[in-house]
Amino acid sequence: MKKTLSQKIFEAHLVDGDWIPGAEAGITIDQTLTQDATGTLCYLELEALGIKSISTELSASYVDHNLLQTDFKNADDHRYLMTSAMRYGIYFSPPGNGVSHPVHMERFGAPGKTLLGSDSHTSTAGALAMIGIGAGGLDVALAMAGEPFFLHIPRVFGVKLTGRLKPWVSAKDVILEMLRRHGVKGGVGYIIEYFGPGVRSLSATQRATITNMGAELGATTSLFPSDEGTRAFLRRQGREKVWAPLSADRGARYDKVDEIDLEKLEPLVALPGSPDNVVPVSKVPGIEVAQVIIGSSVNFSYRDLMIVAKTLQGKTIHPGLSLEINPGSRNALENVERAGGTRLLTHAGARINQSGCLGCIGMGQAPATGTVSVRTFPRNFTGRSGTEEDKVYLASPETAVAAAITGRLTDPRTLGAFPRVQEPKKYIYNDSIIIPPLPPKERAKVKIVRVPNITPFPDFPPLPKSFRGTVLLKMGDNITTDHILPAGNRILPFRSNIAGISRFTFERLDKTFAERCASSQGGLVVGGENYGQGSSREHAAIAPRFLGIRVKIAKSFARIHKANLINMGIVPLTFSDPKDYEKIKQDDIISLPSLAKTLKQGKNEITALLEKKTPLKITLNINLTKRDRESILAGGLLNVVKKKRSHR
Repeated sequence: MKKTLSQKIFEAHLVDGDWIPGAEAGITIDQTLTQDATGTLCYLELEALGIKSISTELSASYVDHNLLQTDFKNADDHRYLMTSAMRYGIYFSPPGNGVSHPVHMERFGAPGKTLLGSDSHTSTAGALAMIGIGAGGLDVALAMAGEPFFLHIPRVFGVKLTGRLKPWVSAKDVILEMLRRHGVKGGVGYIIEYFGPGVRSLSATQRATITNMGAELGATTSLFPSDEGTRAFLRRQGREKVWAPLSADRGARYDKVDEIDLEKLEPLVALPGSPDNVVPVSKVPGIEVAQVIIGSSVNFSYRDLMIVAKTLQGKTIHPGLSLEINPGSRNALENVERAGGTRLLTHAGARINQSGCLGCIGMGQAPATGTVSVRTFPRNFTGRSGTEEDKVYLASPETAVAAAITGRLTDPRTLGAFPRVQEPKKYIYNDSIIIPPLPPKERAKVKIVRVPNITPFPDFPPLPKSFRGTVLLKMGDNITTDHILPAGNRILPFRSNIAGISRFTFERLDKTFAERCASSQGGLVVGGENYGQGSSREHAAIAPRFLGIRVKIAKSFARIHKANLINMGIVPLTFSDPKDYEKIKQDDIISLPSLAKTLKQGKNEITALLEKKTPLKITLNINLTKRDRESILAGGLLNVVKKKRSHR
């Protein structure tokens, strides 16, 4: 049987189950990554497991999100993360060294490996033919402890690339075209695997732009073959020895297929509100722009930054416009500096920031009220920038720099000759910045630094036999984790303090939610399609759980958020008949008698009673595996694993 690349890598790591799309299976995890917005909780969970050292081949902890030190909280968390890494045998990348995904790709990525990360954009690793999957912090902690990662085997969506990108069209336009065609739910349940002759024309970092934003399609991950382009990238990073050729068998069959002729693409832009609201830049010219930001985890590379720098040569940015550069890594920045790019950028009026996520997670760089911001970031959910009712457009570096020069949305093809950028034969890199794991005997001597804002992981009781609660909030489609628990420099510093961060749950939708949860001693929430899309933010599950939410009902759930709900002991239920969504109103009381018994018996449906003047009954689906049910009944996956490990 001819196999896809996805199947080959999965089968090499299977420890439980088989390659049967839709069936549950467990895989070994070679590498993990965490970032500081999710890592603190991950290491609190790792500590609760009581392990002495990690069991993965390699794990890395990155500080890249919460870089602002407006008070002590972020700085305290950075020390906690560093000492935790030293205690457990984890590489530690300090603030300013870069965003997790580009740095991991540069220093640790290797074809054929599995990578589990507590960040939804872990799919970036697919540029090096790795299976990189975003997950909640608890799943990552368990992987570090040596436990398999369980998931439903995805189907494989093959995308054939032909042709070659024209000048002023970039890899960002490829993934925006995928979003235009398939939307934010188009990849749900799939690995997106790119193949075809057009792949050869894309560098490894261009591929990373595409695999990174596969998360916006809802895909489990995205994947490119390992070829000479992969080898060239690793050679430049001084790591050619980890390269190996990997690709799908010729004639491999995919569950779904699309084809993109790179030659026919034009510059695209995602309009405010959603990454799939995509149109050609030529269709929306002339919109006034006040801010442009280039960089982050998706357009982080030497190539992207040098295209911008050379386009700006001999020019200055539009008067009154703010152009900011967020290099993806110190590695990229130092190589741009060696090539003279930083002088070109600063001379044109750009501000060069430290390497990190920054405005992508709402950590500074908020746009002015009522103005347009053009960003090369992966997401533009309303309010994510830190400015309510913002107008954030997503675009390529080429389109972004055109806006910076003209002060308006502009088709970059009008700028003239396309600048030529030659990759250096060998990159400057400095591995001494990353703190390596200590020898095993030295780890036990490390004292993990804690302060009052870093609190232990809470104890969660088992699921009660029956459930009765108030619908505290009813929401529409495509609710993101930013809606559930916002990011930004006001809230994320509480990420290691569950009681503190829970106060902000659903704040953007209802500022009274946490207070009403307390007065009603918990309850439930109702959502529409694709509930919980966006980041892998585990806090979006643990904060509602801390407030007493034990049940969520939606038309459908995003993959990572559903897994996080199960891990935290929250029951995710879906409507058997989507029309029943209309029957439920906020403040209704819903009863689920014998909820625990129904889960134990393995039933796939449960009848809910709406306690109205004229009571109504609706049927809800229970799309849960035996492992999922065990976790929910126990009050969360951590309780299950702690019990099992205590009996070993």
